[in-house]
Amino acid sequence: MRILLVEDEIPKKEHLKSFIESIFNELQNEYCIQFASSVNSALDRIEEEVPDLLILDMSLPTFDINLEKKEFGGNPQGFGGIEVLKNLKIDKVICKTLIITGYEAFSKKNSKPVDINTLKSDLLAKYPEYIIDVLHFNSTYDTWKIKLKSSIEDLIKS
Repeated sequence: MRILLVEDEIPKKEHLKSFIESIFNELQNEYCIQFASSVNSALDRIEEEVPDLLILDMSLPTFDINLEKKEFGGNPQGFGGIEVLKNLKIDKVICKTLIITGYEAFSKKNSKPVDINTLKSDLLAKYPEYIIDVLHFNSTYDTWKIKLKSSIEDLIKS
């Protein structure tokens, strides 16, 4: 299974990577995991090779951050993950996607915050062929781990 993990926060990325590796080791199934840290790098990776599973953070910078080169990622996007999905849909590139976000609610300009359940409903309605689930990442709880493992097992079986 080819997996693209799109996450800009290094500790969260490492936590997810370790957990995904443990799932595949337990299942004794082959996998290849690649990484992207921004909307543009995710789209570039997908253009090179469409993954079997896209694990996508919701809030992402537009470009990769490189402090040595004084590149700060462009505009931070609270809904950067949606930008990735919009571009995939425009290009008619379909890959199964799990959204894993550290936020339980998101603020939209000039409106009320959107909670994670509303976000999930909206994404399932707009991108039914893409979205597997929307999970709340919280390193102190295992709910997201159970759902992530179940989703990966279901993909392997299909």
